[in-house]
This record gives sequence, C-alpha cells and structure tokens, in this order.
Amino acid sequence: MEPREFVAALWKNRLVYDGGLDPYEYWRDVAEIAGRKFDDALIARMIEYEIDFWSKLDERMLAWVGALRADGYKTAILSNLPRPLGARLRQRDGFLDRFDHITFSFELGFVKPQREIYDDAVHGVGVAPGDALFIDDRPENIEGAHAAGLQAELYSTWENFGDVPARYGLPRMHTDSRG
Repeated sequence: MEPREFVAALWKNRLVYDGGLDPYEYWRDVAEIAGRKFDDALIARMIEYEIDFWSKLDERMLAWVGALRADGYKTAILSNLPRPLGARLRQRDGFLDRFDHITFSFELGFVKPQREIYDDAVHGVGVAPGDALFIDDRPENIEGAHAAGLQAELYSTWENFGDVPARYGLPRMHTDSRG
C-alpha cells in the first residue's frame, strides 16, 4: 500500500475512532477503505505501532506545564485519542499527574472541535471559558475552542511558540531540550 493511500484511509474516520469506536472495527474500516483486509494479529500490531508513534512527547512542553502548575495555574489535557492510546497514557507512571483535569475524547464520546469537549475541560478545572488558554496544532480545533469561548493558540513548533506565554502573562518557557 502506498503511504499516501494508507494515510488517507487512516484519517478518513479517525474522529469516530477517537470518539470511542472499537479499535478492531476502526482498523477493519481502514483496511476496507484501502481495499485490503487486516486480520486480528495485524490489527493488534497496528494498535501497538500507533501507541508507540503517539507516545513520543515533547518534554519541553511538559516542563512548561510543570512551571505553570508551580506558579499556581490549573492545567488540563484535552486530547482526541482512541481508547488503546488513552488507556496506555493512564497507565504511564506520573504522566497525567501534571494535569489538574484530563479530558480524553474516547471517554467523553465527543471530539475536538465539538463544543462539549471544551466545555468538559474548562468545567473540570473550574474556570470560565474566557479564562482558559487552549493550545493545539490543528486550526479547526483552535476554531472550535474560540467558538466555545476559550482563548486559543496554534502550536506548530516549539520555536514558533516562544512568545505566547508572555502575551498571556504566563511563566516563560525554557528554550533548551532539558526544560
């Protein structure tokens, strides 16, 4: 299968998967879209590959989240992700401890950019939407956050994000890879 063909099949119904669809059903659908068949063993491997791929985290951003909490700010993670990845993140020692609230799409049944997912996050940290800053790498999710009344910033790269904290009066971010 050509990479372009695989990527198109992977993303075609991704939001439904992130909203709680059974992983085996999702991967069978990906196969069907691509004109292929995936057996259960291959699907299990695909799930593990996907978990591995999405588990590479930007430690600089996580260090900044720690600095925010140290300064008394509430933090939340709001993520579109499928059940297998979310379950693995919940098992990852200490990862979610840095957040005051966790909003995972598969648990809620809503996905970004649906308003309900943003409402859950701000309600979970106990702030008004206008007092929340949402950061994401997809323009449609930024638009969804704005529609829900949140302040929002597009995150494309660490280097391009540098002046965002100052605009909001937040602790500055460290620029080296050590956080």
